[in-house]
Amino acid sequence: MKPVTLAATLLLATSGMAYAENVELRFSWWGGNNRHQAMLQAIKAFEQQHPNIKVQAEYSGWEGYLSRFTTQIAGGQEPDVVQTNWNWLPIFSKDGHGFYDLRKVAKTLDLTQYDPQSLESVSVAGKLNGIPVAATARSFYYNQKLWQEMGVAYPNSWDELKAAGKAFKAKDENSYPLVLDYMESLTLLHSYMVQKYNISAIDDKAGTFTYTPAQWEAFFQLYKDLVDSHVFPSMRVLASYGKANTWEMKPWISGQWGGIYMWNTNATMYEANLQPPYNKLDLGPFFMLPGAKDAGLFFKPTMMLSIGRSTKHPEEAALLVNFLMNEAAGVKAMGLERGVPLSNAAYQQLVQDGTIKENNIVVAGLKSFMALPHAIPTSPHFDNPQFVALYHETIQKIDQGSLSVKDAASSFAKSADRILKRATK
Repeated sequence: MKPVTLAATLLLATSGMAYAENVELRFSWWGGNNRHQAMLQAIKAFEQQHPNIKVQAEYSGWEGYLSRFTTQIAGGQEPDVVQTNWNWLPIFSKDGHGFYDLRKVAKTLDLTQYDPQSLESVSVAGKLNGIPVAATARSFYYNQKLWQEMGVAYPNSWDELKAAGKAFKAKDENSYPLVLDYMESLTLLHSYMVQKYNISAIDDKAGTFTYTPAQWEAFFQLYKDLVDSHVFPSMRVLASYGKANTWEMKPWISGQWGGIYMWNTNATMYEANLQPPYNKLDLGPFFMLPGAKDAGLFFKPTMMLSIGRSTKHPEEAALLVNFLMNEAAGVKAMGLERGVPLSNAAYQQLVQDGTIKENNIVVAGLKSFMALPHAIPTSPHFDNPQFVALYHETIQKIDQGSLSVKDAASSFAKSADRILKRATK
């Protein structure tokens, strides 16, 4: 009887184990079609290595992603693995408990591949809320052929940037040196302010803005000066092309707009949408004010991969994150689609297989901004959606002439203070 009982017991235990190991994970991300296809290929490779784990892919463009995730996390229905943004930490994880602490799965997820400083940048109250996929900052990328036709050299100073705008306008009133949406112009102004005043816009410890009324006025005056100098189209001009992304607008595709101030990780997306013969982007020089001690880069993790705090399968979720970030098959599938990886293993693999090349504009952008002084950090609150929306609304009023720069600066400062106080409660 004993052997039969033991065999039956082992069979039941084995069956139960097999049942428990069959897991379905939900994985969500945003991006363009190239990223979607790369992610789907990576998921396929992961499932081949882990046949007991099935991954349900939930992907979309950026528009609407945050609002959908907000609803999911509020109801405890967030995906097991989710692509997250660095500026969401103050929104969803003020105490560090908004996402699963990845240090709990360090035996599965190889954290040794990451510089401790990069992990600290996505930690809250000692809890590791995500893995930083890559680092990014905005750089200038110019349409080589258009600038040659305009007979203008790439600018090496703020004054030369304004002069370039006037030169473009003299040749063709519909052409501009740059096209910037509101988030891009916001970060460009921020760079100037850091260079001029050597301070960050927000004191995170105090939970306050650091700018004086005069400095806020200088901030918005620079915006108006750049628009008036024809450096980039006003919000009113951009609105005439509908709600499309700037890289989808006809003047960009046809090579009528001369450049972008963009994350290095997104530069290839803009280049891919250009039509010949205007389909080559150059990395331009990043200029600083004379005597500036810091470039004022909007330097941050491109995105994170986080594990949902409500997950029932943290170890399996950690297996997926580790595969995408550190393992050969996952790294190969993703390539540079999410930027130059911070994982040492991934970086070395992509160097060895020739994916990371000196002349790649993503890599060149990374090397360029890493060489610049960038000790003054940008607060995640500067990327707060309400703050960004307020800025967008304010510059629209400046463009329409319904607010003077002085009145816009005063009104903006008051409303921004209220947003920051709510965010830091």
